[in-house]
Amino acid sequence: MNEINEHTDESGELYEHYRFTVDRGQTPLRIDKYLFSKLPDASRNRIQNASKAGNILVNDEPVKPNYKVRPLDIITIVLAYPPRDTEIYPEDIPLNIVYEDQDVLVVNKESGMVVHPGHGNFSGTLLNALVYYFQNTPENKSADAKPFLAHRIDKDTTGILLIAKNELAQSKLARQFYDHSIDRIYIALVWGDMPDDKGTITGNIARSGRDRTVMAIYDDEEIGRHAVTHYKVLERFGYVTLVECKLETGRTHQIRAHFKHIGHPLFNDAKYGGDEILRGTTFTKYKQFVQNCFNLMPRQALHAKSLRFVHPVTREQMLFDSELPEDFQTVLEKWRKYTHTQTPVEE
Repeated sequence: MNEINEHTDESGELYEHYRFTVDRGQTPLRIDKYLFSKLPDASRNRIQNASKAGNILVNDEPVKPNYKVRPLDIITIVLAYPPRDTEIYPEDIPLNIVYEDQDVLVVNKESGMVVHPGHGNFSGTLLNALVYYFQNTPENKSADAKPFLAHRIDKDTTGILLIAKNELAQSKLARQFYDHSIDRIYIALVWGDMPDDKGTITGNIARSGRDRTVMAIYDDEEIGRHAVTHYKVLERFGYVTLVECKLETGRTHQIRAHFKHIGHPLFNDAKYGGDEILRGTTFTKYKQFVQNCFNLMPRQALHAKSLRFVHPVTREQMLFDSELPEDFQTVLEKWRKYTHTQTPVEE
């Protein structure tokens, strides 16, 4: 039996998770050979790195590559995001690198940059920029380092992004993402006055049947992937609310889809209906104020503020934090001034 629990196409976390139950008639066979026969698209190197990272479990216990599978063994394996089968061309694009060592690199991504090529974006991506950077820094070139994605954030979402510099580091980080042991904090500005100061949003996420470019929430547990977002209110502006979000899972568009689902789309999120005036007054002055905010931040108000993880080699706890980008800060300042100068009006 082969069950794929996670797949890279439907997640912001870039790993694959497989589960097998060995047939009753299986003769003894090294587990690496068994997995290679079951996963023809996975290279021996990927399977070996999964083993070195402790990502191959038999009956919930990690095993070495020479373990011989037995009938009815339950095998699970977490594989890191596979290397792209197309060449990534280097492009000289500025990067805001906040940390780097021989195994990992952390960047503060700007708005407008796609993380990796695909879906019409074959150049100008973060991967194009990283390939150029690696080829033009002596320490990376001599170490034969390459950029391996551990997760991703949306094109117009800003903030902290983690990249592995070798496949073993990537495999170890993949396990942390799978185990939900990596702490990720996002800041979002959402429409409406949130009724509670903190809460949790749950709901399976899958691509919408009406528009494949957006994600929808389903009550049916057989559809989509389980997703959990914890939030707390940071600041209230009457018609919009600033919230901190902590991801328990990392699905594609998770925060954007979850807040849309509970009736509080992200401010100026065009894909999820947040680029319209959803709360507030009918006064022309107010409409102009909101439009000015849209113009100042022509994207969804979402920022990946911090990331905490265990270093894949040194095992140290690593924490990286980032300031809100200028466009986000400017819009917040405008809302603060507007809130302090206006008399509350019933919606």
